[in-house]
Amino acid sequence: MSIPNDRKPLTKLAQAGRRPEWTGMPGQPGGIVSPPVWRASTILYDDVAHLRKAAGSSTHERLFYGRKGTPTAWSLADALTEMEPGAEGTMLYPSGVAAIACALMAVLKPGDRLLMVDSAYDPTRNFCEQMLRPQGIETIYYDPTDVTALDAHLASGPIRAIFLESPGSLTFEVQDIPAITRWAKANGVVTLLDNTWATPLYFPAMAHGVDIALLACTKYIVGHSDVMMGSATANAEWFGKLRQTAYLFGQMVSPDDAWLAARGLRTLGVRLKQHQDSSVTIAHWLKAQPDVARVLHPALPDCPGHALWQRDFSGSTGLFSFILKGGDEKARAALIDGLAHFGIGYSWGGFESLALPVDPARYRSATNWAAEGPAVRLHIGLEDTADLIADLDAGLARFRAIRDAG
Repeated sequence: MSIPNDRKPLTKLAQAGRRPEWTGMPGQPGGIVSPPVWRASTILYDDVAHLRKAAGSSTHERLFYGRKGTPTAWSLADALTEMEPGAEGTMLYPSGVAAIACALMAVLKPGDRLLMVDSAYDPTRNFCEQMLRPQGIETIYYDPTDVTALDAHLASGPIRAIFLESPGSLTFEVQDIPAITRWAKANGVVTLLDNTWATPLYFPAMAHGVDIALLACTKYIVGHSDVMMGSATANAEWFGKLRQTAYLFGQMVSPDDAWLAARGLRTLGVRLKQHQDSSVTIAHWLKAQPDVARVLHPALPDCPGHALWQRDFSGSTGLFSFILKGGDEKARAALIDGLAHFGIGYSWGGFESLALPVDPARYRSATNWAAEGPAVRLHIGLEDTADLIADLDAGLARFRAIRDAG
C-alpha cells in the first residue's frame, strides 16, 4: 500500500512512523498496527564482517548497540519528523531540557554568541548561565516582541544562533517567527525554537524557516504525565550534527517510554482540540471577572500577539496565565490551595488541570515585567469546563476575601 504525500496533519498523526520495517512480522502479510516494544542492549552478529559493517554505519536506523536505539524509538522519531514538512530527521532525549541542551551544544562552540529570548523557560536560562557561559559562550537576552532590535546585537560582533520560544510559557508573548527566521538567514544565524506549546500540529516550524525545532514530549506528545522525554527535529543542514552530538553525550530514551509517547501521539489531535476549546472558554470567563486584571492567552482577540498567532498558528492549546487585580502572595495562595479540580505542580500537557503561581519578573534580563497583581498559570485539562469554572470562581472568592481584608 502506497501512502500519498499530501496527507493532512490528522492523517499523519494516525499513520506516521508505521513503516513496514517497524510494523512487519516475518511470514505475516500486512504486519501489525502499532510498532512493538523492542528492548535491547547487546546486539549479536553472524560474524566479524557483519559486526564491522554495522560499526561503520553512522545511521541511527540500524541495530548496532542499545544506546543508539531500537525500532521502537526510531518509529517515534520517524513520526515526529513526518509531522514537520521539510525536516530531515529527529533525535529523542530523556527530557525536554536534555533536547534543548544537546541542540545548543550541537550548534555552539567557545567564543560564540547566542541570542536567547527573554521569556524563555527557566531551565533553558539556567543552562545558558551555568553551562554555556563558563565555556566562553555568551548569552544575550532579547525582547521577544521587538524584531527591529535584533540588528543592534550584530553591531558588537557576529551572532551564531538565536533561540525562540513562542508563545513564552509563562507570559505567552507570540514572536514573529517568519520575520526572525528571515533575519537569521540573511545574517548566517542558526534558529532554534521551543515549539512545545503549539506542537508541530498547530505550528510546523520547518515550514516557517526554523532550523531546529524542540519539543518537551513530556507534555502534549505523551499527554498523560507519566513519561519524561524530549525531541529535536532538524533540517538537512543540522540533523547530522544533532545526531552526532546526541551519540557523543549518550542521549537515548527507553523503548517503553518511546512506545508510550508514540501511543500518545496518535491521540494528539483530539486531545489538543479539547484542551483548546476548554481553555478558550475558561479564558473568556476569567476575562469577565472583576478580580482578574488581564488574561494572557494568544487566542483572545485583545491579547498582545493575537494577530501573529492568528496568522501563523492553526490552533491554541491548554496553557495560559492570568493576572490578578491587586492582592499579595497570601491571597494568591488561598486561591490556588483550595482548588478541588486543579493540581498544584510543575509541567503541563497531561489530561489533568494544573494551577501554578508564577513570578515572571524573576526571569527577565532584557525586558521589565510589570503587572497589576500576582500571576497564576493554568493548564486546562480534559475535565468538564463547568466544574473548572466553579472551582476557579470559589478560588477568586477566597482571593478577594483576603485581599480586601487588607
